[in-house]
Amino acid sequence: MDKKDKLLTIGQFAALHGINKKTLMWYDEIGLFHPAVIHPENGYRYYNYHQSSVLETILLLRELNVSTDEIRTFMQNCSAASMEQLLRKKIEDLDREITHLKAVRETMSCHCQNMQTLQTMDLSKISLIEKKERCLVTVDIDKDTPFDKLVEMIIDETKKYQLRRLHDASYGTMIAVESLRRGNYEDYSRLFIEIPFPIKKKGLHIQPAGRYIRAFYQESADNAIACYQKTFDFARKNRFALSGFSYEVIINENVIDRTKDAVVQIEIPIEK
Repeated sequence: MDKKDKLLTIGQFAALHGINKKTLMWYDEIGLFHPAVIHPENGYRYYNYHQSSVLETILLLRELNVSTDEIRTFMQNCSAASMEQLLRKKIEDLDREITHLKAVRETMSCHCQNMQTLQTMDLSKISLIEKKERCLVTVDIDKDTPFDKLVEMIIDETKKYQLRRLHDASYGTMIAVESLRRGNYEDYSRLFIEIPFPIKKKGLHIQPAGRYIRAFYQESADNAIACYQKTFDFARKNRFALSGFSYEVIINENVIDRTKDAVVQIEIPIEK
């Protein structure tokens, strides 16, 4: 007898392929993968080595989240062309999932850094940091835009860029440095969303690379004014020219349930 014709019990065949024998029983019941032989008296299922490649194909497709109905249809019309078509579709799905996971990782890294900052931060401290260039999606707003509208706008933008959840992206608000110089501390002009993966699209706002002044304040109009006045005093003292926008982000949004407990981080670019 050819070794490939040797019959294996359901337990032996399952162990050979690293699966549970209940999986083989289920595949048989739904008509997806049948044993080579069923004993006529006791109903025991037996398999042979010829079936290994077929089972491995099924297991591969299941690992790619191909439904049992899709697999059954494929097995009934098995060909190189149908396999290529099925695999190409799943590769596209995997590429989307990989992009999503990379985006989530980038955002979670940002949140993790924020949590670390919260545990060691000094709200009175002003620091200098280096930032890489970032591409931001922006939406025009004004100081009278209600909070619920801001949330809706953020959600709408994340959907446009195929982000699944609000927490998949970092977001904040922008206020022009010129407005701050004039004392208009609530003259917010844009909502920004950082898409955590490379995108090429017209109309994106480029947050420039370079040195930034970073400061923090606890949410309130008075604290914001005091923080910006101190930041501009720091810039004048060190002969730094500020330009562009101040980028504001609430860094503890995930761990508070009251707006007044929000800690706002501001970052303003220094002209080169």
